Amino acid sequence: MTKVLMVCLGNICRSPLAEGILRSKVFSHKTFIDSAGTGGYHIGAKPDKRSISVASVHGIDITNQQARKFIVKDFDNFDLIYVMDQSNYRDVIELARNEEDKAKVSLILNEVFPGEDLDVPDPYYGGEFGFKNVYNMLDEACDVISKKINSNE
Repeated sequence: MTKVLMVCLGNICRSPLAEGILRSKVFSHKTFIDSAGTGGYHIGAKPDKRSISVASVHGIDITNQQARKFIVKDFDNFDLIYVMDQSNYRDVIELARNEEDKAKVSLILNEVFPGEDLDVPDPYYGGEFGFKNVYNMLDEACDVISKKINSNE
């Protein structure tokens, strides 16, 4: 089974979208997808209503997701850990116990733009357009990730 974790800061906007988008594209029952936040700000909270709305427009339901904090055990439980930006990357890498843990972590947009280390922006700065823009970025990255997963299963 392939286990994939999407990580952002609060786990209510970008990572729930990434989780929902990837779930909609992966066809294998041998894949588990989850999301988490590096901060403990919203534990137990549902995704932001704007993330829910933009996902819904694309036929993706993320309303049942609940925010949780990234923990060290996630390195044991997941094969691939995709982070949204440099800050999340640093936070996750700081928790890594060894090189094997670190090798599991990458910036999600590196799937589309290898080695460019681009960030998925915080959608709150872009208003309603910010959430649509973030959705489009994550959708493109999840296309690449899902093709890899679907071809391996």
